[in-house]
Amino acid sequence: MKKQLLLAAFVILGLSSCNNESAAVNTVESMKTPEMDNFNKAFKSLGDPQNRPTEEEKKRNTSELSDRRKALLVPASKALILSTGVTEAELARKTNNDMSATIVWATQIYSKKTAEIRNKIKSEN
Repeated sequence: MKKQLLLAAFVILGLSSCNNESAAVNTVESMKTPEMDNFNKAFKSLGDPQNRPTEEEKKRNTSELSDRRKALLVPASKALILSTGVTEAELARKTNNDMSATIVWATQIYSKKTAEIRNKIKSEN
């Protein structure tokens, strides 16, 4: 009887620790803003068949995205930047309406916000 009770206690302890881990993962995702989610989805969409580099783009052999592929990221990038309180005029001034500069700025914001979320969750645990 004691062995069964002890075994049940270990099983319950194991299951509850697994639940805590998944709760932390869910918290990270739930703490992301809609703009962050859209930015992440835009980057993931570059892997979709219709958004992959064309043969001509591959022949250029450059590490930079083509203008066609950058255009897929710009709307989500702008939305993420604007969500931080930056105005349209300031965005245009700082990036000179350059798609690459806009995407780089948004990537920096995304990375910073993700790090802040992780640090917040770490401090809570």
